[in-house]
Amino acid sequence: MSTTSDASPIYGPFFGVMGAASAIILSALGAAYGTAKSGTGIAAMSVMRPELIMKSIIPVVMAGIIAIYGLVVAVLICGGLEEPSKGYTLYKGFLHLGAGLAVGFSGLAAGFAIGIVGDAGVRGTAQQPRLFVGMILILIFAEVLGLYGLIVAIYMYSK
Repeated sequence: MSTTSDASPIYGPFFGVMGAASAIILSALGAAYGTAKSGTGIAAMSVMRPELIMKSIIPVVMAGIIAIYGLVVAVLICGGLEEPSKGYTLYKGFLHLGAGLAVGFSGLAAGFAIGIVGDAGVRGTAQQPRLFVGMILILIFAEVLGLYGLIVAIYMYSK
């Protein structure tokens, strides 16, 4: 990497674009799964206890936040994209790819966890209201998985 063209190849921005795409696509998949799975639990629960519908929306909201994490990182990466001739190095492209994958896969995992816990939690809360606090605590632990990915992604992006 002695010359500028070696450090900034023409395909360098491809990795940055893939990082931005991975961030939003994977985290949105996790959020969509979490929303759908929790939504089916809410629909099943609302037949028995319609007064608990608004209280049971919490898992859906938490799943939606996962997509926001991916959106933030994707916008950051897109803002940092440049032409190779303007100094966008392969190193920067790999960092952007890693940041996108970090937030994307952690968002996917968090969305799966939120969906499964939300589905079982709202159905259980309909039968035993004392389960609500436990469900919220477990949902917070699942949400934090996505937050960890966001923190790592922002740290990688800032390198």
